[in-house]
Amino acid sequence: MVARAMANFGLIDLRLVNPRDGWPSEKARAAASSADHVIDAVRLFDSVEAAVADITYLLATTARPRDSYKPVRGPETAAGEMRARAAAGQKVGMLFGRERYGLSNAEVGLADEIVTFPVDPAFASLNIAQAVLLMSYSWRAAGADDATAPRFTAPEAPPAEKADLHRLLDHLETSLSRTGYFHPPHKREAMVQNLRTMLTKAGFTEPEVRTLRGVLRAFDYEMGERGRSGRETTG
Repeated sequence: MVARAMANFGLIDLRLVNPRDGWPSEKARAAASSADHVIDAVRLFDSVEAAVADITYLLATTARPRDSYKPVRGPETAAGEMRARAAAGQKVGMLFGRERYGLSNAEVGLADEIVTFPVDPAFASLNIAQAVLLMSYSWRAAGADDATAPRFTAPEAPPAEKADLHRLLDHLETSLSRTGYFHPPHKREAMVQNLRTMLTKAGFTEPEVRTLRGVLRAFDYEMGERGRSGRETTG
């Protein structure tokens, strides 16, 4: 799941220190959900010191306060610092602890700075994949102005012209008048103004105005049918 989280945001260099269940692991490959390029590139190390030996700027992730004076950052500022250092040619890395109890004090001591997440103090526990996902996202978001933009967007519809909007408002006012909505009569002007204020703030598109006009016509037709039916029954 860590490999999958990394692949989501373009990271591929995964280093494992004494994996509990050995390596390679078919269970890990299955959980990676086709992030095979990350799994295939995994490097194994006997110690954290060996795994980070070539790193010049290392961040340790932890949810617990530590008895050290290392700078503590949030994920966004940490990722920004990593990006800046990587752009300057430095090798940067993120250190994540064990699933059950995280990093030891000695392992945190190997890092330059600490990263902690703004989670609820009453429940600050994250699993490794969650922590990796948060940092991977922050890394990607720090890399480009449009990195946080959605992968796809809905097609844009043209905004309604004011003339079309005014016709809609007139239609609505006329239809509501037939139903006796504007009561008492002396409040009609204020009620109309409130409706127009609400509807002009909505920023309707051209198709939306057409749809609303269709809705009003359907109500007008139904009211007309009821009126005719009432007259026929009376007669």
